[in-house]
Amino acid sequence: MNYKFWKKKATDPNTKKKSKTREWADAIIFAVIAATIIRVFFIEAYTIPTGSMERSLMIGDFLFVSKVNYGARIPMTPVAFPFAHHTMPVTGGKAYWEGVQWKYRRLPGLSDIKRNDVVVFNFPEGDTVALEAQDQNYYNLVRSMGHAAVNSQFTVTSRPVDKRENYIKRCIGIGGDVITMKGGVVSVNGKPEKLVPTGQITYAVKMKSSDVNFDVFTELGFDINSDISSLGQENMFQFVGTEEMMAEVKKLDFVLSVEEDTAPADYGDISVFPQDKNRSWNVDNFGPITVPKKGWTVKLDSVTMPLYERAIRIYEGNKLEKSADGWLINGQKTDSYTFKMDYYWMMGDNRHNSLDSRFFGFVPEDHVVGKALFIWMSVRDQGSFLSKIRWSRIFKGIH
Repeated sequence: MNYKFWKKKATDPNTKKKSKTREWADAIIFAVIAATIIRVFFIEAYTIPTGSMERSLMIGDFLFVSKVNYGARIPMTPVAFPFAHHTMPVTGGKAYWEGVQWKYRRLPGLSDIKRNDVVVFNFPEGDTVALEAQDQNYYNLVRSMGHAAVNSQFTVTSRPVDKRENYIKRCIGIGGDVITMKGGVVSVNGKPEKLVPTGQITYAVKMKSSDVNFDVFTELGFDINSDISSLGQENMFQFVGTEEMMAEVKKLDFVLSVEEDTAPADYGDISVFPQDKNRSWNVDNFGPITVPKKGWTVKLDSVTMPLYERAIRIYEGNKLEKSADGWLINGQKTDSYTFKMDYYWMMGDNRHNSLDSRFFGFVPEDHVVGKALFIWMSVRDQGSFLSKIRWSRIFKGIH
């Protein structure tokens, strides 16, 4: 008996050898499939495009985000162009096909989202987009211009959950938490939570005279072009910095006073969630507001509905109608609703320059992408080649 039959088969002269083109094609296909599996289920690279998390995360930081920590989300829009998020490179247009939509599922993770985790998630109000003004919130456009005007001036499209813009913020509250903010200080369940040491807000600084050497502030870590500006009053300036940086500013002999520059408690900002004229809330003063959690039941009335209507109708997919004597959910009269998902309250560390839950409200669990792990590269705009790299930030962990 011939026990080396496989050798004969391997050297069979009738076996057709793959061409170089076929070998390259097979290698590329394998690489694309392997990279896609890694991106979807294990780890993915992201870039910080805005300053909403400064100084914790800087514009130009490149991050690795773990899909494993909270459990990888099974693609909800599985038919998509590799390595493109929602728009085709070069040609434009959708990089996905909505003909196949899977319901939300998530693999088991290593942990739940905890307070102070830095989280990547899909923008909750990104379900509708004005394509010619993608840097603006569609719902803000409607509030300022009117629905008819927006739809006549822009090309309006919808996006599934996993194809909405990616945001990165710090988790301030988890499901069941009661969030309030007074004078720029957040409280969770009645306990004040100060900004993390790398977080920053704006301050009003009064100098003793107009003769100021601003190079001193550069040595303290300020960018005098973006972190310091005039308030239009004599010797008054606005600073953006951390508590530690501002403590050093206070020590300077030519500085008369340093005060946090926060909004008055009685000032109502209609752009702040839930965009309710009956609430005088602003970016520094709002709440109390309870973050929904799976299994939590809320009473439906004129007080709670502005807070939870979008979650019930859009995020949880119910038909919600106002009747003469109450509310109808999926055609059934009810005075309460029990949530099907956990929700989170996300805020940027750059508190006065961040589009976060103070404007768009709760982040549903099905919008969560992953946990930010560490910075693998950081590049500034200015400088030349190697000098543009922020060497001290490479492989820096995110806390």
